[in-house]
Amino acid sequence: MHEFQLWAPLANEVAVQIGERKQSMMPTGGGWWSIESREAGPGTDYGFLINGEGPFPDPRSAWQPSGIHGLSRLVDHSAFPWTDQNWQPKPLSSAIIYELHVGTFTPEGTFRAIVDRLDYLLDLGITHIELMPVNEFSGPWGWGYDGVDLFAPHHAYGTPDDLKLLIDICHRRGLAVVLDVVYNHFGPAGNYLGKFGPYLTDAYRTPWGQAVNLDHKGSNEVRRFFADNALMWLRDYHFDGLRLDAVHAFVDNSAIHFLEFLTSEVEALSARVGRHLVLIAESDLNAPCIVRSRQAAGYGIHAQWSDDFHHALHTVLTGERNGYYEDFGSLSQLAKALKSVFVYDGIYSPHRGNIHGRPVIGLSAWHFLAYSQNHDQIGNRAQGERLCHLVNVGRQKIAAALVLTSPFVPMLFQGEEFGASSPFQYFSQHEDEELGQKVSDGRQHEFKAFGWDAKDVPDPQDRVTFERSKLRWNEITEGAHAELLAWYKQLIALRRSSSELTDGRLTEVEVSFDEHAQWLVLRRGSVEVVCNLASETQPIPINCMPRGVLSSSERWDLRPGLIELPPDSVAILAPHAFASMQQHLGQYATA
Repeated sequence: MHEFQLWAPLANEVAVQIGERKQSMMPTGGGWWSIESREAGPGTDYGFLINGEGPFPDPRSAWQPSGIHGLSRLVDHSAFPWTDQNWQPKPLSSAIIYELHVGTFTPEGTFRAIVDRLDYLLDLGITHIELMPVNEFSGPWGWGYDGVDLFAPHHAYGTPDDLKLLIDICHRRGLAVVLDVVYNHFGPAGNYLGKFGPYLTDAYRTPWGQAVNLDHKGSNEVRRFFADNALMWLRDYHFDGLRLDAVHAFVDNSAIHFLEFLTSEVEALSARVGRHLVLIAESDLNAPCIVRSRQAAGYGIHAQWSDDFHHALHTVLTGERNGYYEDFGSLSQLAKALKSVFVYDGIYSPHRGNIHGRPVIGLSAWHFLAYSQNHDQIGNRAQGERLCHLVNVGRQKIAAALVLTSPFVPMLFQGEEFGASSPFQYFSQHEDEELGQKVSDGRQHEFKAFGWDAKDVPDPQDRVTFERSKLRWNEITEGAHAELLAWYKQLIALRRSSSELTDGRLTEVEVSFDEHAQWLVLRRGSVEVVCNLASETQPIPINCMPRGVLSSSERWDLRPGLIELPPDSVAILAPHAFASMQQHLGQYATA
């Protein structure tokens, strides 16, 4: 026996179809329809008929084993034998996050295959893994940001139980798991929601077309739909947190913004299940209210990505100034990002052509994530180049050092720690040939404006583009790859063993630099991170006379008040001998 419930206020007639049998559903008020069926139970495939059309997938389908156009399948979430009853994740303030894409992280591209790489992640020092979207989307491969069945894990990655098993084993091994969710738009293929209700509105436009309806007629149920989706992932799959994609694309003029509503719902669930749950937002608004507590008139999100830090770091390292990078490029901006989070905090942005952002005042740096690479900043390049394709190993090590000694919560993107040779390109596999061609043509047109020849832009629809983006795990023991991996392990061990590096107080951060000489020194208490970005060896002033030096290069010379570093190198100085991290570090020098 199963009770089917469906919100379909736009329908005059609704039925559920199981096999060849169609059963009419009855309206129950508020646009909802319902029926009890003796024929349905876990494992039953079904669909909904709307005004005689269909069957269409359930908007809240728990599983789409045949993809976005197939029938939905009932899942009994209570049947999985969880073993993580006493699990609590590490605080976000002490996290080392690792963003990964299920389809390209392993050769198999499945939930189960990730399990075989958990030892590697633990040895690296990771505390949280963040999965790019796993909701059902068009085709066997894609990034996941064009999902349409938000409650169903992508069928090509495995079953719902496969995902639960991955999370259960992660918890058993001490790893927290965060899921990237997309609530700002739906994908172009398989989106049948418009037949059911006003999930979208023409009142506003977004880069993807119609906006999600968060504040017009019917929006109460739409808001409930997204909140219930978030609660489902956290409650039924035991995810430890959610990363909310592009919240700046939400248009919500309600008295209670959707983000505030969502945080209150998640806080209530956290109290109910007895686990710490976190929400992390992606936003380019540079608006501190997103991470301020609800009690302080904020939205209450726990943390957000910090693109200003990424852009300031990337432009200094690569010299790129195209697109939004035109707003960045100086050491003074990188210093400001390290000390104040936002570079554009109420000042004029040439790229935007207006004043942008607001200062961060009274907030811990733990509310912000730092990274030198992520799926967007790599994958939205024409050829998906990683930082290792743009700069030398020395500069890669500088990037890693500044991310992992910054006052923010550090995040790595899969493969950056060993300078993966595989790019991370934009790929999709829309089964509708016309839609697929539009995606391919649009990608070529997008980069034509940057001077790219169309034939040099990888075709997202070509399986080769997807396969090319898979990590090559044999590299981790080879030459420069192994060298970089050892550097990341040292930095992570240093961060995890140093109270000064995990201190989130921005008032305790000091940065000095010389724009002309191209050096920068980050001070975190008694720890100094000295970076030489110049093309020649030079002495750089320091404050402490350290007993320990962790350097990216063997060629350094320490004198009172100075350290001489070769080009494109970084040294981390401390007045102690790194004793607390000695058990984790492979090589370090004692001055």
